[in-house]
Amino acid sequence: MDRLDSSPAPGRGQHLCLTDLLDQDTTSYEFFYAQPESVRQKIRTADPSSFEEMQQVVSTLA
Repeated sequence: MDRLDSSPAPGRGQHLCLTDLLDQDTTSYEFFYAQPESVRQKIRTADPSSFEEMQQVVSTLA
């Protein structure tokens, strides 16, 4: 019996997309919605797949 590979796509974090990240990770959800709308829009455009990637997007805006 073959085991399904549950690893993320190459170059992606542990989640498939931002929506998946926000649905699955409370810390990411709280961090995202604590940002002003202009920052949230930049995060949406970047479509991070991990909390760390989201933090990197925000840090480049500072």
